[in-house]
Amino acid sequence: MDLMENLQLKYPIVQAPMAGVTTPEMVAASSNGGILGSIGAGYLNAEVTRAFIQAVKEKTDKPFAVNLFIPNFVETTTEELEEAYNVLKPYRKKLMIAEEGAPLSATDFDGQIDVIIEEGVKVCSFTFGVPSENLLDRLKQHGIYTIGTATTIKEALYIQELGMDAVVLQGEEAGGHRGSFIEPIEFIPLKQLLNEAQEVIHIPKIAAGGIANKAQMEEVLSLGAQAAQIGTAFIVSEESGAASIYKKQILLADEDNTAYTKAFSGKYARGIENDFMVFMEGNTIAPYPYQNDLTKNIRLRAAELDMYSLMAMWAGTSLHLANEGTVQSIIDRLTK
Repeated sequence: MDLMENLQLKYPIVQAPMAGVTTPEMVAASSNGGILGSIGAGYLNAEVTRAFIQAVKEKTDKPFAVNLFIPNFVETTTEELEEAYNVLKPYRKKLMIAEEGAPLSATDFDGQIDVIIEEGVKVCSFTFGVPSENLLDRLKQHGIYTIGTATTIKEALYIQELGMDAVVLQGEEAGGHRGSFIEPIEFIPLKQLLNEAQEVIHIPKIAAGGIANKAQMEEVLSLGAQAAQIGTAFIVSEESGAASIYKKQILLADEDNTAYTKAFSGKYARGIENDFMVFMEGNTIAPYPYQNDLTKNIRLRAAELDMYSLMAMWAGTSLHLANEGTVQSIIDRLTK
């Protein structure tokens, strides 16, 4: 059975699970529009994940996915964290944020898994790694379709051999965080990934990276993908939770003005290049997820003040092709 039949899709599109941007309205509108809606639950705890799932279920009876971040805490020192914190002091002063330190991340991954099973979610996708064999067996016992994220063929083979149902092949053009989990981190163009995967990856392939219109979608499907995962085009939708200034910067772009940075989170992510990204080059950056914790208040306050020079505005290389509208109108442009 192919991916579209398994997931009851009308169109071969996955709405990318963008943590912090997806809303119940976006996810439900995506699923109701014939594509796979996806909750970006990477930064949520179990309780909020449950509330989000229930809100989506109130708006659609179609399948949707929940995306989780595999816990991956890199060892660091108090001295390194203090140094990274101090680098950010001028920005906290500029934004009038009190010097009260920053609460560091704790994972609620196991609790989220329990919620996904209890709520009868049909699809669970993973980023930054893969679930354990025991966890994968548990999900399969509950009939949950599992999707991994790979940035290299080596990662894709690992996902396939583990027994996951499908794999997102994330090209270097993709906006947001790299899903890499096997060193060294590589930046491979999507077409190259798809070409290399044709003979060796036999589970359904979902192409991600720089796909923003019908022609680009049809091209990746011709290269062996069963679906295209699209994010940036939906960030500017009416149902998106992105800040208005963030949407505006995408809509104003007339070319690819994105770059990779670790400045905001400590992990490579592609976004619209801005002053903060440039400033942080050469400065101490804490490993993920601690840098994300240290910059959280800065990003939130900057969004409140429309200071896009200090915001993480994740976007792929085809951001200049995005057009505003409802989720349904964007799906229509991609498929008709």
